[in-house]
Amino acid sequence: MTGRPRTGSVWLSKAAVNGALVLAVVYMLFPLVWLLTAATKDAGGLLAGNAFSFEGFDLGGNLSRLAAYNDGIYFHWYANSLLYAGAGALACSLVSVAAGYAFHVYDFRGKEKLFGLVLLGVLVPTTALALPMYLLASEIGVVNTYWAVLIPVLVNPFGVYLSRVFCAGYIPDEALEAARIDGAGELRVFWSIGLRMVMPGFVTVFLFQFTAVWNNFFLPLVMLSDQKLYPLSLGLYAWNSNAHAEPDFYPLVVTGSLLAVVPLVVAFVSLQRHWKAGLTAGSVK
Repeated sequence: MTGRPRTGSVWLSKAAVNGALVLAVVYMLFPLVWLLTAATKDAGGLLAGNAFSFEGFDLGGNLSRLAAYNDGIYFHWYANSLLYAGAGALACSLVSVAAGYAFHVYDFRGKEKLFGLVLLGVLVPTTALALPMYLLASEIGVVNTYWAVLIPVLVNPFGVYLSRVFCAGYIPDEALEAARIDGAGELRVFWSIGLRMVMPGFVTVFLFQFTAVWNNFFLPLVMLSDQKLYPLSLGLYAWNSNAHAEPDFYPLVVTGSLLAVVPLVVAFVSLQRHWKAGLTAGSVK
């Protein structure tokens, strides 16, 4: 006969779990809190180590200097990052979902071997591909253009793998067969049935790729030399390099880093409602 666990031990275990969760939350939020308070400081306040105090609050001044520096090049970089991450992630998600749908729905010769090659692509680090991609971009003449960053981000092996998993779980064969019986072509079946059913997977791939492209640094560093084409990651790196000689760059870098977090937060908060299990529940009677 097993006895009931002691009330004290239950409370102790709950306290330990809650304590660990609180520590994890504090650890994850600590950089963001530092960024929020440090963005209100001038160069003297940052170098003095008073980043966590609100003494000398000057966020408005930092934003004004950020917008005015070099004819507002920061917001030009901001627009570039939105273009690279937004358009690149959207196109990549569509390509990945289409490829995952094809791997799930159709049977063709060498399908599993081809999918194995896709999985091998997941194991290759993106930094190892930067130089080969630069050589290819140089051959076709797109180095130092927007296309040099946009074209490589259209392919994401992990997105293809994830899309196939989502298609296997969200798309019933009966729904596709019903659409074909009604006379819909394969493209119409994918666009009107398959893509809608796997929309949570589409959003998941989009968010993964949006975050990866937004934070991408090495590829733009290799591909771009014109500052007007820089994304935020590369532009802020250039400013941070100058800050060692000119400390006035420190407030610009910190304030710019704070604004750079906003699109990621907005993307996750606005799209999280699409992450719902059982989207197709009840679609097949």
